[in-house]
Amino acid sequence: MNISVIGLGFVGLTAALGFADKGFNVYGFDIDSNRTIEIKKGIIPFFEPGLNEALNRTLYKNFSITSTVKEAVKDADIVFFCVGTPCGDDGKADLKYLLSAIDSIINDVPETCIFILKSTVPPGTTQNIIQKYVKDKRNTLLVANNPEFLREGYCWDDFMKPDRIVCGCNENDISVISALRSLYTPFNAPIHFVSLNTAEFIKYLSNSLLASLISFSNEMALIADAAGDINIAKAFKILHQDKRINGSGIRHYIYPGCGYGGYCLPKDTAALSANAKANDYLPDILNSVISLNYKMPSLTAEKIKQKVGDKNKKIGILGLSFKPNSDDVRDSPAAKIISILLEDEYKNIYAYDPEAINNFKQVYKININYSISKEDVCDTCDSIAIITTWSEFKDIDKIFPNKQFIDCRYFLD
Repeated sequence: MNISVIGLGFVGLTAALGFADKGFNVYGFDIDSNRTIEIKKGIIPFFEPGLNEALNRTLYKNFSITSTVKEAVKDADIVFFCVGTPCGDDGKADLKYLLSAIDSIINDVPETCIFILKSTVPPGTTQNIIQKYVKDKRNTLLVANNPEFLREGYCWDDFMKPDRIVCGCNENDISVISALRSLYTPFNAPIHFVSLNTAEFIKYLSNSLLASLISFSNEMALIADAAGDINIAKAFKILHQDKRINGSGIRHYIYPGCGYGGYCLPKDTAALSANAKANDYLPDILNSVISLNYKMPSLTAEKIKQKVGDKNKKIGILGLSFKPNSDDVRDSPAAKIISILLEDEYKNIYAYDPEAINNFKQVYKININYSISKEDVCDTCDSIAIITTWSEFKDIDKIFPNKQFIDCRYFLD
């Protein structure tokens, strides 16, 4: 079976390497030529544990990078679309990159090719928009969706050892069901064939639950702060001992911090809210989740300002990525917190992150000082805020006992 993957970001490159590692012939293409050049050289263009080894095993064996999109799909049995679907100003998912990717290949694929969306789209999109869009151009092509459930920092393990595989398709598309079953049987995980709308909804259901747990935890921490004399970190760690939570990875989302960031949770919660409103339903709980998350950077910045006091003091920021084990700074709480501090004339800011400094500089263009290590930050600054829970920051308050640490992630207790 020949598989083509269009879009080689976190999702696309992980999928391409994963299928290649299972012995399928995989062809990858990305519109970003700099990215494809790096991958051809055996370099992963972002920080994601496990992918370097997979690339070394498969490149020029089962996995090929093509220079043109036409070359990538000319013999494809299946084409996976892994392009971005960012949210617009109205919160709705923007389909322009997805539709552009479809247009770029639709006349070059074989008659029996199957288009499969891994791009996240709101319920109803594949059935009401994408399927019709494709059929109007080439009636023989079939369309399905196959949402991903990958955590940045754990993409490779999540792809190779999935807890469930969700395939959205029309129940009478037997060839689609057969192809997806053959593709995913080697992964030894439950495969669920559901309607197109159901598959799309499951992705949003998952991300909205995780976002809700984060916002719930943050609100509980705010209530505890207002009440006073509450050890918030200890309270949540004791909560995690509840047998309904203990041992589950979900406990990591039931913990307060600076709000959720990254690419998926902000855009997906906004898109689901917009989708609900378009269907004449006002999602009060989901909107509250989004609203509180929007406030968290300013609430966190206020906590830092109260602790620091003097605007001339040097403030350290530890962590710039939106989560540890990732260099992704999209919708990073750190960027929002730093911007608020600068607007309030706290000008002496020194920041460090183990992986994300270069990305942060390129994306945000914020005028602060960047440090070469956590020790450099602590030696330089009087007050240091923990923004991202990189493991190397653990117990830093014990290494520098005379410094003031502002634990915005309840990480040091």
